Amino acid sequence: MNPAPLAGASLRRLRQGRRISQLELSLRVGVSQRHLSCIETGRAAASRAMLQALLDALDAPLAERNAALLAAGYAPRFAQRALADAEMAPIRDALTRLLDAHDPAPAFVLDEAWHLLQANRGTARLLQLLGLELATLQAPPNLLRAMLAPGGLGGRLINADEVVTEVWQRAQREALACPALRAIVDELRPAMPRRWTQPAADGGSAPLLLTRLRTTDGRELAFFSAFTTFGAPLDVTAASLRVEHFFPANEATRAALAQAT
Repeated sequence: MNPAPLAGASLRRLRQGRRISQLELSLRVGVSQRHLSCIETGRAAASRAMLQALLDALDAPLAERNAALLAAGYAPRFAQRALADAEMAPIRDALTRLLDAHDPAPAFVLDEAWHLLQANRGTARLLQLLGLELATLQAPPNLLRAMLAPGGLGGRLINADEVVTEVWQRAQREALACPALRAIVDELRPAMPRRWTQPAADGGSAPLLLTRLRTTDGRELAFFSAFTTFGAPLDVTAASLRVEHFFPANEATRAALAQAT
């Protein structure tokens, strides 16, 4: 079977998912729009070097680059090691250091499908304040499911409409390049209230969206978050990892975390 149509379809899906026109992509790579069109329709086969240049210009995830190369009949470019592999020891060490350094505030490691791979003590303390436990979540724990499942984290959100809408929109964007996350999004979509599936409203006066949570004793905690990823990853697993850091947005939240230690 001619692999060109499969590779072209994969490339077109990636380009359209990023809302980049054929003209813009052709200019980025230095190829004619006509030739790019022929590649996407399968009338022309892209060389390995050309396909890699197009994927680089699209900033495609490493897993998607491998999939496109395989579809075109080429060997994948990037390895995909298990996080437990010996070669990944420096990455595991870096993750542990990042998590420990963020205590007593919560921080945790997510993969591309939002599975919770590792968490610090601050995360366990926050869940305790909310009356939740990691052990009660479906294995492997998934942040998206935990937020949207009945009785889960979403039930502790004071500003659920703001936070869940933003989280859902982000998940849908990321699902375009991640089949595993796409399956979870498709699983959760039928039960999603319509108000949470609409584009987020214009932001207010705050510079960042706050996650506001109600503890079991009625206190309000407020956080904003930041993400850490690895620079220039050359492994699919390493590229998929990110650490989400929760920062207390006020002194009351900071004090509540310190008292829970």
